[in-house]
Amino acid sequence: MPGVESPPPEAGGDRTAARTRASALVSAGILLSRISGLVRERVFAHFFGASPVADAWKAALRLPNLIQNLLGEGTLSASFIPIYAELLEEGREREAARFAGAVLGLLTLTAGLMALLGILLAPWLVGFFFYGFDPERQALTVELVRILFPMTALLVLSAWALGILNSHRRFFLAYVAPVAWNAAMIIAMAVGGLAWEMDPVQLVRLLAWGALAGGGLQFLVQLPLVLQLLTEFRPVVSTRVEGVREAIRNFLPVVAARGAVNLGGWLDYALAAFLATGAVATLAYAQILFMLPISLFGMAVAASELPEISRNRRAAGEVLAGEVTQAGERVAYWLVPSTVGYLLLGDVVVAAVFETGAFGADEVMVTWVILGAYALGMGASATSRLLSSAFYALRDTRTPARVAYLRVSLALVLGAALMFPLDRFRVGVLGLGAAGLALGSAVAAWVELGLLRRNLREKLGRELTLAGPGLFRMMGAGLAAGAVGLGLHLALPPMHPWLVALGTLVPFAGVYLLLTRVLGVSGPLDRLLRR
Repeated sequence: MPGVESPPPEAGGDRTAARTRASALVSAGILLSRISGLVRERVFAHFFGASPVADAWKAALRLPNLIQNLLGEGTLSASFIPIYAELLEEGREREAARFAGAVLGLLTLTAGLMALLGILLAPWLVGFFFYGFDPERQALTVELVRILFPMTALLVLSAWALGILNSHRRFFLAYVAPVAWNAAMIIAMAVGGLAWEMDPVQLVRLLAWGALAGGGLQFLVQLPLVLQLLTEFRPVVSTRVEGVREAIRNFLPVVAARGAVNLGGWLDYALAAFLATGAVATLAYAQILFMLPISLFGMAVAASELPEISRNRRAAGEVLAGEVTQAGERVAYWLVPSTVGYLLLGDVVVAAVFETGAFGADEVMVTWVILGAYALGMGASATSRLLSSAFYALRDTRTPARVAYLRVSLALVLGAALMFPLDRFRVGVLGLGAAGLALGSAVAAWVELGLLRRNLREKLGRELTLAGPGLFRMMGAGLAAGAVGLGLHLALPPMHPWLVALGTLVPFAGVYLLLTRVLGVSGPLDRLLRR
């Protein structure tokens, strides 16, 4: 897909416009992959709802993520891309290819061994982390985990390919590749549930095999372009290749931090397993929607900025501080309305995406409450990803790691304290305890952002204004647009969730875009279109 990629900034003139185009390509790829993910989740909700089988699947999908979280995109972004991009910037393509081959060899060996270990230890892992499950749910979770561990090993290889493509500014393919993974699962559920009329337990087993096949497809669709970009490429298992030992040194703090984050995610699900039935599933549904704006805007900007700041890391602190501030403005422009929309119109979003079959009105309400709690920390979570990328580009992986330990610990303590009191409140048979875990996460996200900002300010020797002077105008426009959307929602008669979403969310978005322009806030989309 070379024809849809962004040219180098030097060829495009203005660097800000080039970076806007780059983040737009990342956003476009993520948008398509997330849309396919939402379709997947809607199909899943139709067949499984918030049932015990849904709990087992969500738990099983979480456990093998250990491999992907420790070795996947975020970790490679911190340790691999800065070194590889700098080698490219220096014109050392041969050394860059040898470095990429050595990293691939080490990743393949490590991910394969971890997948094998996960298969062998599955009963003990499930028994420990999901002790609150009854024996039937535990047994099913073990079956699924043993299929999904190899899947995550394949997704690690896909993350390596993403690092290569990002460093060459080929952003779109890397982020649209997960469509293949989602499509494989959608096909598995459609065939098993509609054509073969499987019962839920049989269907979820077929879904796991579809996920394994999709993991392989996600890697394979990127491989041809990756091989085209690499010269003299040969996978090896060696630490003697130039750059590998530095990458490992940068890798270890991030792995430790990712391990803490992954453990925190496991413990969130483990704690939710002690709540009312359906808590694990509704927590997972809310997390999918919570991560959508963060992925589209926070991760997109962070991913496009990382290679550029890495190339420019020796510039003056004032220059780098300005680059981070501009990137923060692009994040805030989209995260402000996303936060307002989830808080005021989250039930509309949840119903439009998930309400079908076994997912009814009670599930919509509980998922909205959890989503609203998460949304309180959404802006902080997205901006923290940008600041972490700035640290990674400056070859400092330890500071974000230390802050991550504190965030995870604080989120777990607060979440555990809040979940049981909130679980006394019920919507039908479903409890609201998972909202306590989400609130703990939101508070911890703001603490993380404050610490990262302070440390980066000290490192650069310059003040950091993360969203620029337009933040309050964005917030005013967001609240006014939210009021319009909420008023329309209350005025509309009962109708299909998709029609309600069309009648409320589209005017909400239109009013926000109009008001920001009237108030003099130039959004990234405006700049891109003018360019």
